[in-house]
Amino acid sequence: MPRIPRSRAKPESAASAPAPSSPADVTAPGPWLLMLEARAPWELAALLAVSPWLRKMPAGDGHPVIVFPGLGASDTSTLAVRQFLRGQGYTAYPWGQGFNLGPRDGVLEGCRRLIEETHVRHGEPVSLIGWSLGGIYAREMAKEVPDLVRCVITLGTPFTGHPRATNAWRFYEMVSGQHAHDADLLAEVRRPPPVPTTSIYSKTDGIVAWPCSLNPPGHAHTENIEVHASHIGMGMNPLALYAIADRLRQDPRRWRKFDAQGARRWFFKVAHQPELLVDQY
Repeated sequence: MPRIPRSRAKPESAASAPAPSSPADVTAPGPWLLMLEARAPWELAALLAVSPWLRKMPAGDGHPVIVFPGLGASDTSTLAVRQFLRGQGYTAYPWGQGFNLGPRDGVLEGCRRLIEETHVRHGEPVSLIGWSLGGIYAREMAKEVPDLVRCVITLGTPFTGHPRATNAWRFYEMVSGQHAHDADLLAEVRRPPPVPTTSIYSKTDGIVAWPCSLNPPGHAHTENIEVHASHIGMGMNPLALYAIADRLRQDPRRWRKFDAQGARRWFFKVAHQPELLVDQY
């Protein structure tokens, strides 16, 4: 997990923290789900098939959006989501730091600088979208500079639970040179940002155990949206992109949680009161 500086926001009180559960409650996705990650190309094909329908969605207001890639990935991996956002009228930016090999020296400073420069360029707060590990960056930057951030949207990001409840923790330690287990740091990562925050997750994620992507209950500005997607394909999954566009259109001053009623109930589920929360390490 990343070495992230403590934010200036006040920590939650013990009374508002979710109840702990055993580390054995959540384990990394098994071989079957891991094999299902091979369906990612089909998600891209589905995106191409439904693109005409997605283009009919209401256009956004054009505000800037920064997209952070996942572990071991570069801006190439977020090309589909950025092209989609531009088609919706937003100004979408890549993170511009090459491959995401963890929060090495200068990485978080580069993220903060990009947010600050984008804010100055556009004169308005920036929305942050992070895929997997990139979602950790998005959440932590929103804690560091909340006045510059409009909202945070994460895709399959493991911000709670034990680091070994993912199939990527060994790779993370290998490429980042850091240990994934730091109880104090993980407690900080688990705390939600003080801006509207959406976690998009999948129960068929083959990399991250889905309970690790659930915002805890008790916060009016956080939510969890379940989609049918792989981890690798989430950034090009039509349902995930639909949810992203819906959330970006929200006015942060009158922000409401995702409405999964009507026809949406066939495609989305919401977990505003998570079924399982993991806080023991």
